[in-house]
Amino acid sequence: MKQAFCAFILLATFLGSPAVANVDPSGPEHRPQVTQLLLDKSSRTLYLLSGRKAVRSYSVDLGPNPAGHKQHQGDGRTPEGLYYITHRNPGSNFFLSLGISYPNAQDRARARARGRDPGGDIFIHGRGPRVQNPPRDWTRGCAAVTDREMAEIFTLVQPGTPIFIKP
Repeated sequence: MKQAFCAFILLATFLGSPAVANVDPSGPEHRPQVTQLLLDKSSRTLYLLSGRKAVRSYSVDLGPNPAGHKQHQGDGRTPEGLYYITHRNPGSNFFLSLGISYPNAQDRARARARGRDPGGDIFIHGRGPRVQNPPRDWTRGCAAVTDREMAEIFTLVQPGTPIFIKP
């Protein structure tokens, strides 16, 4: 819990868009150690961070109703707040994917108070063969990148990595 709180403080203190370092992706010896992720919904940008330094950034598509925190299944929103990467899915319907720990206890309680299902299955994922030239914000609340970008993200991000999703 202390580690998650520290990650939250670090990510929450980012002002503006982090500068992205030029890192040579040519081989494993040049791959940065990604310690946390920042998903900025307003700029639709995913940042991979090593400490306080952004080492990669990617444009993302979100759900059709991206403003605000995810409230329940089917609302088309991406959650906001501190979560973590739960697992890597090499067999995703959307090429490759990284699971996000939504819903947490607060998300479940909020949805339950409204008599709703909080939903789940929130991922960072590629497009896969069935999604070519999608419209902007086509997911059901996930963050989507190109397949090529997802292949790179998949090699750099491990389960347990914190992700802060800001409005």
